[in-house]
Amino acid sequence: MLGFLDFLRDVTTVSVLFRLFLAVVCGGIIGIEREHKRRPAGFRTHILICLGASMTTLTSQFLFYNMNLYTDIGRLGAQVVAGIGFIGAGAIIVTKRRQVKGLTTAAGLWTCAVIGLAIGAGYYEAAVIATLIIVIAEIFFVKFEYWVLVNSRNLNIYVEYEDNENLDNIIRLIKSYRIVIIDLEITKSGNNACAIFQLQLPKKVSHDKIMTAISSSEGIVSVEEL
Repeated sequence: MLGFLDFLRDVTTVSVLFRLFLAVVCGGIIGIEREHKRRPAGFRTHILICLGASMTTLTSQFLFYNMNLYTDIGRLGAQVVAGIGFIGAGAIIVTKRRQVKGLTTAAGLWTCAVIGLAIGAGYYEAAVIATLIIVIAEIFFVKFEYWVLVNSRNLNIYVEYEDNENLDNIIRLIKSYRIVIIDLEITKSGNNACAIFQLQLPKKVSHDKIMTAISSSEGIVSVEEL
């Protein structure tokens, strides 16, 4: 650990101010990326969670060292790790297209709480490094994730069509490209029928090619990649 930060590891007024300030900074850095993408848990939410978790650890240390209450100082922090799951669950939704959204935000909230606990305990180095890694993962790894998805041979698509005859045409079109239909789920959306296809594409067929072919078919209302 960095030796010049040792004077900030004791529970003093200066160290408390520094820890709370660092919690606001780290939580804000993580939250601003979520805010930029218009996620439900954004800038202020991440700040409050990181700050609250930091206060939890500080309170545990104060009770143990200053109030001489000999109890498990990790107990309050353990409740934060478990309790943050309720907030994370509120950020996760399942759309009518069977898509699960909000998992990254929920994971970020949980990690933000753990960073706050580390800051409150005086483990500044780990908190700052973790914050930087999270920002790198959320900003730069997205491009790598997109590249993996684009080059994947598996494709899930949501197709909204007018009647069953259109569905038969879609299936014939897909098979004409020698695409394997792994799974097919038929649902209903308003006046139109919907189908969710799980496909395995051959190497010469791209995602855009099959999406364009299906969307150009007769009776297709909408096509969306899941």
